[in-house]
Amino acid sequence: MSENDDNIHTSEELANGMTEQTDANGEPSFQDTLTLKAEECKSLNDKYMRLAAEFENYKRLSQRDQRDQVRYGNEQILKELLPVVDNLERAIKAAKDTGGPNALVQGVELTLKQLAGTLTKFGVQPIDSVGHPFDPTAHQAVSQVASNTVPHQHVAEEYQRGYRLHDRTIRPAMVSVSSGSSSSNSEHIAASNG
Repeated sequence: MSENDDNIHTSEELANGMTEQTDANGEPSFQDTLTLKAEECKSLNDKYMRLAAEFENYKRLSQRDQRDQVRYGNEQILKELLPVVDNLERAIKAAKDTGGPNALVQGVELTLKQLAGTLTKFGVQPIDSVGHPFDPTAHQAVSQVASNTVPHQHVAEEYQRGYRLHDRTIRPAMVSVSSGSSSSNSEHIAASNG
């Protein structure tokens, strides 16, 4: 092959788009490798930009869902409580129409029963207090009283009912705690002074 033939062959390769040149070892030339790597880099950059845009969209949707959850998270329980409000309004109207306090008391008792049922439906349970041992995780002691009927360190009286949501105390019961019988208190005081 003459030198002219080599030039013609190279011209044909240029025309066909096959410009890959090789070095002495038969490897692609530095320029060809650089071009391939630049194309690969561009392709990866495009992939990254699409992924970044998808992530931004996901983040925006996730934040919107989170805002909606905070804003409307109580919607179901509130819908369940609306009939309770309706019944309270009916009880008040019935008491006004009949003029009797018994109708109001009955209406409020029924409404309280309905409300307690709704709360139970959502996992809210009242905390039993009176006569039970004092539990600082479920009871808030506001006073201590001497009692002949309630044992020492047991709840003697409940001023405000406490509630649990599943297994978590959401409001402790406000209670008075028994210090035992008044005669044993006098003996205890005398023994500690003596």
